[in-house]
Amino acid sequence: MCLAIPAKVIEINGDIAKVDFGGVVREADISLVDAKIDDYVIVHAGFAIEILEEKDALYTLDLFKQILEAEEN
Repeated sequence: MCLAIPAKVIEINGDIAKVDFGGVVREADISLVDAKIDDYVIVHAGFAIEILEEKDALYTLDLFKQILEAEEN
């Protein structure tokens, strides 16, 4: 199963961006969206596939955090 996860764009170099998944930074291809630094995008299989509103992205990241914390207990 693959998940699409929100991430914040922190750096852009051509079609490749560094994105922050709530503390974990990875590269993602942003050629499918018109993303800018500080935008939130949904990343699936290494590609940004949609731009999100910040509040929606933060809400979703918080849900993922809650799930991970529950699994640790």
